[in-house]
Amino acid sequence: MLSAHDNETLTQTSHDTPMGDLLRRFWMPVLLAQELPGPDCDPVRVQVCGEEFVAFRDTAGRIGLLDARCPHRGAELFWGRNEEHGLRCVYHGWKFDITGACLDLPSEPAESNFKEKVRAGAYPVREYGGLVWAYFGPAELTPPLPKFEFGHLPAEQLFVSKKLQECNWAQSLEGAIDTAHFSFLHMPKEVDDRSPQTVRWMKNDGSPRFTVIPHEAGFVVGGARSTDSDDLYWRITQFLVPNHSLAPGSMSQDNMNGQTWVPIDDRHCWIYCYTWNPWRPITDTERAQMAGGFGIHSEVDSLWRPIRNRDNDYLIDRAAQRTTSFTGVKGISEQDSYIQDSQGAIYDRTKEHLGTTDIAIIEWRKLMLKLARDLREGDEPPQAANPEAYWVRSGGAVAPSSTPFADLVATRARIG
Repeated sequence: MLSAHDNETLTQTSHDTPMGDLLRRFWMPVLLAQELPGPDCDPVRVQVCGEEFVAFRDTAGRIGLLDARCPHRGAELFWGRNEEHGLRCVYHGWKFDITGACLDLPSEPAESNFKEKVRAGAYPVREYGGLVWAYFGPAELTPPLPKFEFGHLPAEQLFVSKKLQECNWAQSLEGAIDTAHFSFLHMPKEVDDRSPQTVRWMKNDGSPRFTVIPHEAGFVVGGARSTDSDDLYWRITQFLVPNHSLAPGSMSQDNMNGQTWVPIDDRHCWIYCYTWNPWRPITDTERAQMAGGFGIHSEVDSLWRPIRNRDNDYLIDRAAQRTTSFTGVKGISEQDSYIQDSQGAIYDRTKEHLGTTDIAIIEWRKLMLKLARDLREGDEPPQAANPEAYWVRSGGAVAPSSTPFADLVATRARIG
Protein backbone atom coordinates (compact mmCIF):
# COMPACT_ATOMS: atom_id res chain seq x y z
CA MET A 1 0.00 0.00 0.00
CA LEU A 2 1.02 3.63 -0.40
CA SER A 3 1.00 6.48 2.08
CA ALA A 4 -1.67 9.13 1.62
CA HIS A 5 1.05 11.57 0.55
CA ASP A 6 2.38 9.26 -2.15
CA ASN A 7 -1.15 8.57 -3.36
CA GLU A 8 -1.74 12.29 -3.74
CA THR A 9 1.56 12.66 -5.59
CA LEU A 10 0.58 9.95 -8.09
CA THR A 11 -2.92 11.24 -8.73
CA GLN A 12 -2.79 15.04 -8.59
CA THR A 13 -1.83 16.65 -11.90
CA SER A 14 -2.78 20.32 -11.71
CA HIS A 15 -0.22 23.06 -12.25
CA ASP A 16 2.61 23.13 -9.68
CA THR A 17 1.98 19.61 -8.37
CA PRO A 18 4.90 17.14 -8.60
CA MET A 19 3.14 14.79 -11.03
CA GLY A 20 1.56 17.66 -12.97
CA ASP A 21 4.96 19.23 -13.48
CA LEU A 22 6.42 15.88 -14.57
CA LEU A 23 3.70 15.26 -17.15
CA ARG A 24 4.22 18.76 -18.53
CA ARG A 25 7.85 17.89 -19.34
CA PHE A 26 6.62 15.54 -22.08
CA TRP A 27 4.61 15.81 -25.28
CA MET A 28 1.05 14.57 -24.74
CA PRO A 29 -1.77 13.90 -27.22
CA VAL A 30 -4.61 16.39 -26.76
CA LEU A 31 -6.90 15.59 -29.73
CA LEU A 32 -7.39 13.17 -32.56
CA ALA A 33 -6.23 14.88 -35.75
CA GLN A 34 -9.68 14.19 -37.21
CA GLU A 35 -11.21 16.52 -34.62
CA LEU A 36 -9.67 19.40 -36.58
CA PRO A 37 -10.71 18.18 -40.05
CA GLY A 38 -9.59 21.09 -42.23
CA PRO A 39 -8.56 24.74 -42.56
CA ASP A 40 -10.77 27.21 -40.69
CA CYS A 41 -12.81 24.39 -39.11
CA ASP A 42 -14.64 24.84 -35.84
CA PRO A 43 -12.45 25.45 -32.76
CA VAL A 44 -12.31 22.64 -30.19
CA ARG A 45 -12.15 22.87 -26.41
CA VAL A 46 -9.20 21.08 -24.81
CA GLN A 47 -8.63 20.40 -21.12
CA VAL A 48 -5.41 18.87 -19.84
CA CYS A 49 -4.42 18.38 -16.19
CA GLY A 50 -7.10 20.81 -15.03
CA GLU A 51 -6.15 23.62 -17.44
CA GLU A 52 -8.39 24.83 -20.27
CA PHE A 53 -7.31 25.55 -23.85
CA VAL A 54 -8.76 25.99 -27.32
CA ALA A 55 -7.43 24.33 -30.48
CA PHE A 56 -8.00 25.40 -34.08
CA ARG A 57 -6.63 24.77 -37.55
CA ASP A 58 -5.94 28.01 -39.43
CA THR A 59 -6.47 28.92 -43.08
CA ALA A 60 -3.12 27.37 -44.00
CA GLY A 61 -3.97 24.13 -42.17
CA ARG A 62 -1.61 24.81 -39.27
CA ILE A 63 -2.79 23.83 -35.77
CA GLY A 64 -2.80 26.28 -32.89
CA LEU A 65 -3.40 25.67 -29.19
CA LEU A 66 -4.15 28.77 -27.11
CA ASP A 67 -5.21 29.48 -23.55
CA ALA A 68 -8.98 29.11 -23.39
CA ARG A 69 -9.71 32.76 -22.60
CA CYS A 70 -9.06 35.97 -24.46
CA PRO A 71 -6.39 38.08 -22.72
CA HIS A 72 -8.66 41.13 -23.08
CA ARG A 73 -11.46 40.38 -20.59
CA GLY A 74 -11.51 36.62 -20.33
CA ALA A 75 -14.18 35.69 -22.86
CA GLU A 76 -13.93 32.08 -24.02
CA LEU A 77 -12.16 31.81 -27.37
CA PHE A 78 -14.04 28.60 -28.18
CA TRP A 79 -16.88 30.89 -29.35
CA GLY A 80 -14.52 32.73 -31.69
CA ARG A 81 -14.51 33.03 -35.47
CA ASN A 82 -11.82 30.93 -37.14
CA GLU A 83 -10.97 33.11 -40.15
CA GLU A 84 -8.08 34.32 -42.28
CA HIS A 85 -5.19 32.73 -40.39
CA GLY A 86 -6.44 33.49 -36.89
CA LEU A 87 -9.05 33.04 -34.18
CA ARG A 88 -11.13 36.16 -33.50
CA CYS A 89 -12.82 36.70 -30.14
CA VAL A 90 -16.47 37.58 -30.70
CA TYR A 91 -16.64 39.91 -27.68
CA HIS A 92 -14.56 42.80 -29.08
CA GLY A 93 -12.99 41.29 -32.20
CA TRP A 94 -9.46 40.76 -30.94
CA LYS A 95 -7.74 38.22 -33.20
CA PHE A 96 -4.82 35.87 -32.52
CA ASP A 97 -2.72 33.55 -34.70
CA ILE A 98 -1.42 30.08 -33.82
CA THR A 99 1.62 31.59 -32.04
CA GLY A 100 -0.59 33.75 -29.81
CA ALA A 101 0.39 36.96 -31.61
CA CYS A 102 -2.37 39.58 -31.86
CA LEU A 103 -3.27 40.20 -35.51
CA ASP A 104 -6.06 42.73 -35.07
CA LEU A 105 -7.54 45.01 -32.40
CA PRO A 106 -10.55 46.61 -34.10
CA SER A 107 -11.76 48.06 -30.80
CA GLU A 108 -8.60 50.22 -30.52
CA PRO A 109 -7.76 53.42 -32.47
CA ALA A 110 -6.15 52.81 -35.84
CA GLU A 111 -2.94 54.57 -34.79
CA SER A 112 -2.58 52.45 -31.61
CA ASN A 113 0.34 50.02 -31.33
CA PHE A 114 -1.32 48.22 -28.42
CA LYS A 115 -1.59 44.96 -30.36
CA GLU A 116 2.20 44.63 -30.30
CA LYS A 117 1.95 44.35 -26.50
CA VAL A 118 -0.86 41.77 -26.36
CA ARG A 119 -0.42 38.00 -26.70
CA ALA A 120 -2.59 34.98 -26.04
CA GLY A 121 -0.92 32.07 -24.28
CA ALA A 122 0.15 29.58 -26.98
CA TYR A 123 1.75 26.14 -26.85
CA PRO A 124 3.87 24.02 -29.22
CA VAL A 125 1.76 21.59 -31.25
CA ARG A 126 2.65 18.71 -33.59
CA GLU A 127 0.51 16.38 -35.70
CA TYR A 128 1.93 12.89 -35.40
CA GLY A 129 0.51 9.38 -35.78
CA GLY A 130 -3.07 10.57 -36.30
CA LEU A 131 -2.94 12.56 -33.04
CA VAL A 132 -2.41 16.21 -32.13
CA TRP A 133 0.38 16.45 -29.54
CA ALA A 134 1.14 19.46 -27.32
CA TYR A 135 3.87 20.46 -24.91
CA PHE A 136 3.08 22.50 -21.78
CA GLY A 137 6.46 22.72 -20.07
CA PRO A 138 9.19 25.37 -20.08
CA ALA A 139 9.88 26.50 -23.64
CA GLU A 140 13.65 26.20 -23.25
CA LEU A 141 13.23 22.51 -22.33
CA THR A 142 10.97 21.53 -25.25
CA PRO A 143 11.96 17.93 -26.05
CA PRO A 144 11.73 16.08 -29.37
CA LEU A 145 8.65 13.97 -29.99
CA PRO A 146 9.04 10.40 -28.74
CA LYS A 147 9.80 7.98 -31.56
CA PHE A 148 6.82 5.63 -31.59
CA GLU A 149 6.59 3.06 -34.36
CA PHE A 150 2.94 3.89 -35.09
CA GLY A 151 3.86 7.52 -35.74
CA HIS A 152 6.16 6.54 -38.60
CA LEU A 153 3.74 4.39 -40.58
CA PRO A 154 1.44 5.44 -43.45
CA ALA A 155 -2.18 6.16 -42.52
CA GLU A 156 -3.44 2.90 -44.05
CA GLN A 157 -1.44 0.93 -41.46
CA LEU A 158 -2.83 2.84 -38.48
CA PHE A 159 -6.15 3.24 -36.64
CA VAL A 160 -6.58 5.70 -33.76
CA SER A 161 -9.46 6.44 -31.40
CA LYS A 162 -10.09 7.96 -28.00
CA LYS A 163 -12.46 7.37 -25.12
CA LEU A 164 -13.43 9.10 -21.92
CA GLN A 165 -12.43 7.34 -18.69
CA GLU A 166 -14.35 8.52 -15.64
CA CYS A 167 -11.66 8.03 -13.02
CA ASN A 168 -8.15 9.19 -12.24
CA TRP A 169 -5.54 8.57 -14.93
CA ALA A 170 -3.18 6.61 -12.65
CA GLN A 171 -5.57 3.79 -11.75
CA SER A 172 -6.61 3.37 -15.37
CA LEU A 173 -2.99 3.14 -16.50
CA GLU A 174 -2.27 0.66 -13.71
CA GLY A 175 -5.05 -1.51 -15.12
CA ALA A 176 -3.27 -1.66 -18.46
CA ILE A 177 0.08 -2.81 -17.10
CA ASP A 178 -1.64 -5.36 -14.83
CA THR A 179 -1.99 -8.23 -17.31
CA ALA A 180 -2.85 -10.87 -14.69
CA HIS A 181 -6.47 -9.72 -14.75
CA PHE A 182 -7.00 -11.09 -18.26
CA SER A 183 -7.45 -14.55 -16.74
CA PHE A 184 -10.58 -13.23 -15.05
CA LEU A 185 -11.99 -9.88 -16.17
CA HIS A 186 -11.91 -10.58 -19.92
CA MET A 187 -12.47 -14.32 -19.82
CA PRO A 188 -15.45 -16.18 -21.32
CA LYS A 189 -17.22 -18.34 -18.75
CA GLU A 190 -16.58 -21.50 -20.72
CA VAL A 191 -13.21 -22.26 -22.32
CA ASP A 192 -12.52 -25.63 -23.93
CA ASP A 193 -10.35 -27.29 -26.57
CA ARG A 194 -12.14 -25.33 -29.32
CA SER A 195 -11.04 -22.01 -27.80
CA PRO A 196 -7.83 -20.29 -28.96
CA GLN A 197 -4.93 -21.90 -27.17
CA THR A 198 -3.71 -18.59 -25.73
CA VAL A 199 -7.13 -18.06 -24.12
CA ARG A 200 -7.03 -21.55 -22.64
CA TRP A 201 -3.56 -20.92 -21.23
CA MET A 202 -4.70 -17.67 -19.62
CA LYS A 203 -7.83 -19.32 -18.23
CA ASN A 204 -5.91 -22.27 -16.82
CA ASP A 205 -3.08 -20.24 -15.29
CA GLY A 206 -4.40 -17.27 -13.35
CA SER A 207 -1.12 -16.69 -11.52
CA PRO A 208 1.47 -15.72 -14.14
CA ARG A 209 5.11 -15.29 -13.10
CA PHE A 210 6.26 -11.74 -13.79
CA THR A 211 9.63 -10.31 -14.72
CA VAL A 212 10.28 -6.57 -15.05
CA ILE A 213 13.29 -5.19 -16.93
CA PRO A 214 13.97 -1.44 -16.78
CA HIS A 215 15.10 0.38 -19.91
CA GLU A 216 15.79 3.95 -21.00
CA ALA A 217 12.14 4.85 -21.69
CA GLY A 218 10.51 2.95 -18.81
CA PHE A 219 10.33 -0.80 -18.40
CA VAL A 220 9.13 -3.98 -20.09
CA VAL A 221 7.00 -6.55 -18.25
CA GLY A 222 6.85 -10.24 -19.03
CA GLY A 223 4.08 -12.46 -17.67
CA ALA A 224 4.76 -16.19 -18.11
CA ARG A 225 1.97 -18.77 -18.08
CA SER A 226 2.03 -22.53 -18.41
CA THR A 227 1.06 -24.08 -21.77
CA ASP A 228 0.13 -27.60 -22.91
CA SER A 229 3.82 -28.52 -22.95
CA ASP A 230 6.97 -27.52 -21.11
CA ASP A 231 6.99 -24.20 -22.97
CA LEU A 232 5.84 -20.93 -21.43
CA TYR A 233 3.43 -18.42 -22.94
CA TRP A 234 4.79 -14.90 -22.42
CA ARG A 235 2.67 -11.75 -22.64
CA ILE A 236 4.97 -8.76 -23.02
CA THR A 237 3.88 -5.25 -22.00
CA GLN A 238 5.75 -1.97 -22.34
CA PHE A 239 5.39 1.00 -20.01
CA LEU A 240 6.85 4.17 -21.49
CA VAL A 241 7.29 7.29 -19.34
CA PRO A 242 5.18 9.12 -18.44
CA ASN A 243 1.77 7.81 -19.59
CA HIS A 244 2.03 5.27 -22.42
CA SER A 245 1.61 1.50 -22.51
CA LEU A 246 1.98 -0.93 -25.40
CA ALA A 247 -0.41 -3.84 -24.91
CA PRO A 248 0.59 -7.51 -24.66
CA GLY A 249 -0.57 -10.48 -26.69
CA SER A 250 0.23 -9.63 -30.31
CA MET A 251 2.14 -12.41 -32.03
CA SER A 252 4.34 -11.88 -35.08
CA GLN A 253 2.46 -10.23 -37.99
CA ASP A 254 -0.55 -9.40 -35.78
CA ASN A 255 -1.93 -5.91 -35.29
CA MET A 256 -0.22 -4.15 -32.39
CA ASN A 257 -1.90 -1.94 -29.80
CA GLY A 258 -1.03 0.90 -27.46
CA GLN A 259 -2.65 3.54 -25.27
CA THR A 260 -1.83 6.92 -23.75
CA TRP A 261 -3.60 8.34 -20.67
CA VAL A 262 -4.00 12.13 -20.54
CA PRO A 263 -5.60 13.63 -17.42
CA ILE A 264 -8.51 15.98 -18.08
CA ASP A 265 -8.65 16.69 -14.36
CA ASP A 266 -7.93 14.40 -11.42
CA ARG A 267 -11.26 12.56 -11.79
CA HIS A 268 -11.38 12.05 -15.58
CA CYS A 269 -8.93 11.27 -18.35
CA TRP A 270 -8.78 10.68 -22.08
CA ILE A 271 -7.38 7.39 -23.28
CA TYR A 272 -5.88 7.65 -26.76
CA CYS A 273 -5.84 4.23 -28.41
CA TYR A 274 -3.76 3.24 -31.41
CA THR A 275 -3.62 0.05 -33.43
CA TRP A 276 -0.99 -0.38 -36.08
CA ASN A 277 0.47 -3.08 -38.28
CA PRO A 278 4.09 -2.74 -39.41
CA TRP A 279 3.64 -5.35 -42.15
CA ARG A 280 0.39 -4.57 -43.93
CA PRO A 281 -2.56 -2.14 -44.20
CA ILE A 282 -5.36 -2.44 -41.66
CA THR A 283 -8.42 -3.71 -43.52
CA ASP A 284 -11.78 -1.96 -43.78
CA THR A 285 -13.34 -4.82 -41.84
CA GLU A 286 -10.84 -4.38 -39.01
CA ARG A 287 -11.46 -0.62 -38.96
CA ALA A 288 -15.21 -1.17 -38.70
CA GLN A 289 -14.71 -3.62 -35.85
CA MET A 290 -12.49 -1.21 -33.94
CA ALA A 291 -14.86 1.72 -34.48
CA GLY A 292 -17.62 -0.50 -33.04
CA GLY A 293 -15.61 -1.35 -29.94
CA PHE A 294 -13.07 -4.13 -30.50
CA GLY A 295 -10.02 -4.86 -28.35
CA ILE A 296 -8.61 -1.71 -26.76
CA HIS A 297 -11.08 0.50 -28.66
CA SER A 298 -14.47 1.44 -27.27
CA GLU A 299 -17.88 2.08 -28.82
CA VAL A 300 -18.38 5.78 -28.10
CA ASP A 301 -20.92 8.54 -28.66
CA SER A 302 -20.34 11.85 -30.45
CA LEU A 303 -18.53 13.23 -27.36
CA TRP A 304 -16.18 10.21 -27.17
CA ARG A 305 -17.92 8.84 -24.09
CA PRO A 306 -18.35 5.05 -24.13
CA ILE A 307 -21.91 3.91 -24.86
CA ARG A 308 -21.60 1.59 -21.85
CA ASN A 309 -20.83 3.94 -18.94
CA ARG A 310 -21.47 4.80 -15.29
CA ASP A 311 -24.91 6.23 -15.94
CA ASN A 312 -26.33 3.01 -17.39
CA ASP A 313 -24.34 0.55 -15.26
CA TYR A 314 -22.30 -0.30 -18.36
CA LEU A 315 -25.36 -2.16 -19.68
CA ILE A 316 -24.38 -5.15 -17.56
CA ASP A 317 -26.21 -8.32 -18.54
CA ARG A 318 -26.53 -10.50 -15.44
CA ALA A 319 -27.93 -13.41 -17.44
CA ALA A 320 -24.84 -13.35 -19.67
CA GLN A 321 -22.66 -13.13 -16.57
CA ARG A 322 -24.21 -16.38 -15.34
CA THR A 323 -23.88 -18.24 -18.64
CA THR A 324 -21.29 -16.84 -21.07
CA SER A 325 -19.27 -13.94 -19.65
CA PHE A 326 -17.25 -13.53 -16.47
CA THR A 327 -18.47 -9.92 -16.14
CA GLY A 328 -21.67 -9.57 -18.13
CA VAL A 329 -20.29 -6.37 -19.70
CA LYS A 330 -19.67 -6.29 -23.43
CA GLY A 331 -16.26 -5.26 -24.74
CA ILE A 332 -12.72 -5.64 -23.43
CA SER A 333 -12.32 -1.86 -23.29
CA GLU A 334 -15.56 -1.42 -21.37
CA GLN A 335 -14.66 -4.23 -18.98
CA ASP A 336 -11.46 -2.36 -18.16
CA SER A 337 -13.33 0.92 -17.79
CA TYR A 338 -16.08 -0.27 -15.48
CA ILE A 339 -13.82 -2.11 -13.08
CA GLN A 340 -11.37 0.82 -12.92
CA ASP A 341 -14.24 3.29 -12.41
CA SER A 342 -15.52 1.04 -9.61
CA GLN A 343 -12.35 1.73 -7.61
CA GLY A 344 -13.63 5.28 -7.11
CA ALA A 345 -12.91 8.47 -8.98
CA ILE A 346 -9.55 8.66 -7.19
CA TYR A 347 -8.49 5.30 -5.80
CA ASP A 348 -7.31 5.27 -2.18
CA ARG A 349 -4.17 3.12 -2.31
CA THR A 350 -3.68 3.31 1.47
CA LYS A 351 -6.27 0.55 1.88
CA GLU A 352 -5.04 -2.03 -0.65
CA HIS A 353 -3.21 -5.34 -0.22
CA LEU A 354 -0.92 -6.08 -3.16
CA GLY A 355 -0.10 -9.65 -4.22
CA THR A 356 2.58 -11.46 -6.19
CA THR A 357 1.10 -10.54 -9.58
CA ASP A 358 1.24 -6.81 -8.78
CA ILE A 359 4.97 -6.39 -9.41
CA ALA A 360 4.46 -4.14 -12.46
CA ILE A 361 2.16 -1.87 -10.45
CA ILE A 362 4.77 -1.59 -7.71
CA GLU A 363 7.56 -0.82 -10.17
CA TRP A 364 5.42 1.77 -11.97
CA ARG A 365 4.65 3.62 -8.76
CA LYS A 366 8.30 3.57 -7.65
CA LEU A 367 9.47 4.91 -11.00
CA MET A 368 6.88 7.68 -11.30
CA LEU A 369 7.28 8.83 -7.71
CA LYS A 370 11.06 8.94 -8.13
CA LEU A 371 10.85 10.96 -11.35
CA ALA A 372 8.40 13.42 -9.79
CA ARG A 373 10.59 13.86 -6.71
CA ASP A 374 13.77 14.17 -8.76
CA LEU A 375 12.17 16.93 -10.81
CA ARG A 376 11.27 18.79 -7.61
CA GLU A 377 14.96 18.63 -6.73
CA GLY A 378 16.00 20.03 -10.10
CA ASP A 379 16.74 16.82 -12.04
CA GLU A 380 14.94 16.74 -15.38
CA PRO A 381 13.45 13.38 -16.52
CA PRO A 382 16.03 11.79 -18.87
CA GLN A 383 13.35 9.98 -20.89
CA ALA A 384 12.05 13.25 -22.35
CA ALA A 385 15.38 13.88 -24.08
CA ASN A 386 15.70 10.33 -25.44
CA PRO A 387 13.11 9.87 -28.21
CA GLU A 388 14.88 6.83 -29.70
CA ALA A 389 14.21 4.86 -26.50
CA TYR A 390 10.50 4.73 -27.41
CA TRP A 391 11.23 2.66 -30.53
CA VAL A 392 10.06 -0.61 -28.91
CA ARG A 393 7.25 -3.15 -29.21
CA SER A 394 5.15 -5.30 -26.92
CA GLY A 395 3.64 -8.64 -27.91
CA GLY A 396 3.45 -12.31 -27.14
CA ALA A 397 5.68 -15.34 -27.52
CA VAL A 398 5.86 -19.05 -26.77
CA ALA A 399 9.31 -20.21 -25.73
CA PRO A 400 11.03 -23.02 -23.86
CA SER A 401 10.92 -22.54 -20.13
CA SER A 402 14.71 -22.26 -20.12
CA THR A 403 14.65 -19.12 -22.30
CA PRO A 404 15.57 -16.00 -20.28
CA PHE A 405 13.03 -13.20 -20.57
CA ALA A 406 15.83 -10.81 -21.53
CA ASP A 407 16.44 -12.90 -24.67
CA LEU A 408 12.76 -12.64 -25.61
CA VAL A 409 12.91 -8.89 -25.13
CA ALA A 410 15.92 -8.64 -27.40
CA THR A 411 14.19 -10.57 -30.21
CA ARG A 412 10.51 -9.65 -29.76
CA ALA A 413 10.21 -6.28 -28.04
CA ARG A 414 12.77 -4.21 -29.93
CA ILE A 415 12.44 -2.96 -33.48
CA GLY A 416 15.14 -3.56 -36.03
